[in-house]
Amino acid sequence: MASYDFQSIEKKWQQYWQEQQPFKAEVNAKKPKFYALDMFPYPSGAGLHVGHPLGYIASDIVCRFKRTKGFNVLHPMGFDAFGLPAEQYAIQTGQHPAVTTEENIARYKEQLKNIGFSFDWSKEVQTCDPDYYKWTQWIFIQLFNSWYDYEANKAKDIEELVSAFAKDGNTQINAACDEDIAPFSAADWNAFDEAKQQEILLQYRLTYLSETTVNWCPEMGTVLSNDEVKDGFSERGGFPVVRKNMKQWSMRITAYAERLLEGLDSVNWPEPLKEMQRNWIGKSKGAEMDYAIEEHEDKITVFTTRIDTVCGVTFLVLAPELDLIKKITTDAQRKEVEDYVEVAKNKSERDRMTNVKTVSGAFTGAYAINPFNKERIPIWIADYVLAGYGTGAVMAVPGGDQRDFDFAKHFDLPILPVYDSMDVSKEADATKEGKIINKGILEGLSFQEGTDKAIAFLEENNIGSGKINYRIRDAIFARQRYWGEPVPIYFKEGIPYPVAQEDLPIVLPEIDKYLPTADGDPPLARAEGFTYTPKGSNESYPLELSTMPGWAGSSWYWYRYMDANNENAFVSSEAQAYWKDVDLYIGGTEHATGHLLYSRFWNKFLCDKGFAKEEEPFKKLVNQGMIQGRSNFVYRIKGTNKFVSLGLRDKHETSPMHVEVSLVDNDILDTEAFKAWRPDLKDAEFILEDGKYICGYEVEKMSKSKYNVVNPDDIIEKYGADTLRMYEMFLGPLEQFKPWSTHGIDGVFKFLRKFWRLFHNGEETFEVADEAPTNEEQKVIHRTIKKVEEDINNLSLNTSVSTLMIAVNELTALKCNKREVLEKLVITLSPFAPHLAEELWELLGHKGGVSLAQFPVYDERFLTESTHEYPISINGKVRAKIAFAIDKPKGEIEAEVLDNEVVKKWTEGKTPKKMIIVPKRIINVVV
Repeated sequence: MASYDFQSIEKKWQQYWQEQQPFKAEVNAKKPKFYALDMFPYPSGAGLHVGHPLGYIASDIVCRFKRTKGFNVLHPMGFDAFGLPAEQYAIQTGQHPAVTTEENIARYKEQLKNIGFSFDWSKEVQTCDPDYYKWTQWIFIQLFNSWYDYEANKAKDIEELVSAFAKDGNTQINAACDEDIAPFSAADWNAFDEAKQQEILLQYRLTYLSETTVNWCPEMGTVLSNDEVKDGFSERGGFPVVRKNMKQWSMRITAYAERLLEGLDSVNWPEPLKEMQRNWIGKSKGAEMDYAIEEHEDKITVFTTRIDTVCGVTFLVLAPELDLIKKITTDAQRKEVEDYVEVAKNKSERDRMTNVKTVSGAFTGAYAINPFNKERIPIWIADYVLAGYGTGAVMAVPGGDQRDFDFAKHFDLPILPVYDSMDVSKEADATKEGKIINKGILEGLSFQEGTDKAIAFLEENNIGSGKINYRIRDAIFARQRYWGEPVPIYFKEGIPYPVAQEDLPIVLPEIDKYLPTADGDPPLARAEGFTYTPKGSNESYPLELSTMPGWAGSSWYWYRYMDANNENAFVSSEAQAYWKDVDLYIGGTEHATGHLLYSRFWNKFLCDKGFAKEEEPFKKLVNQGMIQGRSNFVYRIKGTNKFVSLGLRDKHETSPMHVEVSLVDNDILDTEAFKAWRPDLKDAEFILEDGKYICGYEVEKMSKSKYNVVNPDDIIEKYGADTLRMYEMFLGPLEQFKPWSTHGIDGVFKFLRKFWRLFHNGEETFEVADEAPTNEEQKVIHRTIKKVEEDINNLSLNTSVSTLMIAVNELTALKCNKREVLEKLVITLSPFAPHLAEELWELLGHKGGVSLAQFPVYDERFLTESTHEYPISINGKVRAKIAFAIDKPKGEIEAEVLDNEVVKKWTEGKTPKKMIIVPKRIINVVV
């Protein structure tokens, strides 16, 4: 091959990897395992832009390195293929979501293969494949057939609960369950009919059907998650969203709240991400207490973490969704309350939690009685209180809480100091210092004394108790959509039953439209004969019409990669015992309180039931930063079709306009391409500077609307995949956000050409020497090996690239073409630029590919400086170089310099006037 023809080289080795499958991973007990996982993508129609592969490149470098270190590496890839975008496209075009999804996946795979990833494609999974979602349905059934025993602190089979009920009733059961379960005896249980028993069991199951407040989008005909709602509208499409009660499937993730918290201490995850999960779970230690309501038998139960402030309560606030509000609201206040409820119910919980600046509410007209001081307290409603957190009621202490203070000031409600050290004129300033000053049984007590006495008072009077609460809510597990996993449940006389395992999967049926029916039923109601006939029965029963949410298939997919083609189990015991868990997981922080939390929940459940070996699925997690777009701007002179270059725009009144970045090279606009870009620009005129049109730029999120999306295909065509891989790492630390810029990409491309030339006489002839390397050459290669290995282990991949560049520059200066050095250098480069490394490895005469080579071991001898080669300057000109031992005495160095034949020649036998030795730098001889 005459020169570095990256296009031919990369196609050749990609073909080789596809045919030979050197990255296929099988269980091998003789080798240590390493399991690296990337958060698998949703295959959108837009394909990949240069920001998407950042994490994949990093994990691929680590995987290729680990293989050369003797590890058996599992590095799979698949697609999170169910989801709303494909369904919305199907609604608009009538094309089946499976068709567009398949096309999009094919496009993604083509792009991923072009970048040279060492994925084991034999283990590819797609969540929309029935062979895959059969096991998602299977896990759903396991959850349905389980309950959580707090005494054993684990999930158990539902049949154990049935046996306990038949023997002792439910009064001795300490389980995760609905709040309002009535006590019953064994005799009661055994007398209940099947419908009643199943109704009770549904209140204990880990996946259950219940009335739930959801985000309902009428125009889309589906429930949306909080993440899919922004300011009362759907993020996709901008349709109005309302809060309404619906019967929905939910998962009892709250049962695992404490274990989810504890598990964070055992994983190597970024601390900010762990803190996000801790805050989402929201553990609070406090007390629950009852307030009597004047002229009503009902009570209001509140949870508070500051029971010591109870004597500072001046009003109660209820969540607008509570049914109690209708009962207690007076006629005089009813319209105001109903109007407020109508507005509040259409706000998402996220908006209500984050919108701290707006104060709003309505007075019910009812009053409660503070059991500690018998004060009469007005009852209000406000949307800052959420029905799903605690009890949906808050005892407001405006003297000790900022939001309560703002509310009290806005509605002119009383504000009482709680402690004698508090000055309420400085707004809310809750403190644990001082003594409680309000009248009542807590007066004169400290924070801790007041807390202890208040809880004791609650329990003695049977009006409350100490309690631990969690902010996390049970996860709604149903969507009124088409493009998702069918729920494997059928209904017999309205009672839900699981489909038999041997009848899985329940395959997504064909329907005529991907919209709800005229009656408002989910799209699956359009399917003909969507029923289930249990084995041994002659009757067919209706199947559940909702589908699973997007997070279902992603909550266990790492297990399927271990054994992707197993038809008899979601993963074999052998594969699971070997691969165990994920050693390195790379993905974005946006999944902190969604996918990552649900995955840990499902994993702990599978571990409880003996289906998984490890309590936590992901040992180490790294959040890659985002590659941001570098937008370019042109400047139109207002009222014209004339554009002025950046440096001249101050002389004109202009407005900036985003321009397609592909029309710009290093901020210089291709004016002819610009005129051809859009019809309205064909007559554009330009005011240039130095004969060029210079664009402005700004760093923004990569987006089609900003015309700053860079397609990796374009970069690969121009520079090659190895250049793209190394350049993305070279941009900066993996975890940081950094702007995309092609300013430095030429430098990386030139480095790879320079690397190629080390092995060639010019670029034409492959030529390496078998003679032994010099000490200086050994020093360069062993220093490089050590630094690159340390950097890969620390994921400091940007400094690895710099180290390799320095090494090539130094070896080029030394004119090194020694086989012993260059073979080591090829292996060291191979994780970063695998195509080039494979080609050179073959040219060096090796078979089997560089991925099977052993990573070189650095020799400490060459890293220890024992000598230094000094330039010898005579009257200001370097005439010789002499190496001396580092610790050689000054007198011996002087004598040896004077005795050197070259020095004698240039001093002409004269005795030098002086000799200056600069340690480890230079020796100056002045004659």
